[in-house]
Amino acid sequence: QVRLAESGGGSVQGGGSLRLSCAASGSIYSINVMGWYRQGPGKQRELVATITKGGSTNYAVSVKGRFNISRDNAKNTVSLQMNSLRPEDTAVYYCSADVIPMATLSNVEVWGQGTLVIVSS
Repeated sequence: QVRLAESGGGSVQGGGSLRLSCAASGSIYSINVMGWYRQGPGKQRELVATITKGGSTNYAVSVKGRFNISRDNAKNTVSLQMNSLRPEDTAVYYCSADVIPMATLSNVEVWGQGTLVIVSS
């Protein structure tokens, strides 16, 4: 069974920085797209950033220029460096990955449990 484990959430003042990390574990053949999503208080879950296996990235307009997504294919990890944080970035951040497990060789979307980020003004 493939699992994702996030780390790095916490509380920070506006203008500060945090780095989120996510590690995939289990019997993995390959991971295609990895990404970060977030769900703020009273809001729907939204895309923050994604990165392909080849390194192509996509960002939400609201975070472009402030957040940077990166991955280590050898370690099956993805990170999100968040700078110039704003109170509106407060949310639970979820890691997501399109994984091909060794057991099935069929793509499946896997989600982490989420990590809370609180940005105070």
